[in-house]
Amino acid sequence: MSDVEVRNNAEQSRYEAWLDGEMAGFVAYQQRSESTVLTHTEVADRFEGRGVGSALARGALDDLRAQGRSVVPQCSFITGWIDKHPDYQGLVAS
Repeated sequence: MSDVEVRNNAEQSRYEAWLDGEMAGFVAYQQRSESTVLTHTEVADRFEGRGVGSALARGALDDLRAQGRSVVPQCSFITGWIDKHPDYQGLVAS
């Protein structure tokens, strides 16, 4: 298995996960003035169980942290992922 590459596709307002040359999933977002709302996560069926969702969450959150942005997780997958990774809880907008 190859490593998952996460890219910010700002034109489509989503972080995309690429695996083996194919887009395997994405996290959709909406930019607000000081925060980013993570609205939906989707992983293609054939890529499930390969760590794509976790790579997407980590890649998106690491990028937003580097930009100094807070996040509003509306997507249940992202909310659950942050709950399991306490070092990312400080990113959540109060």
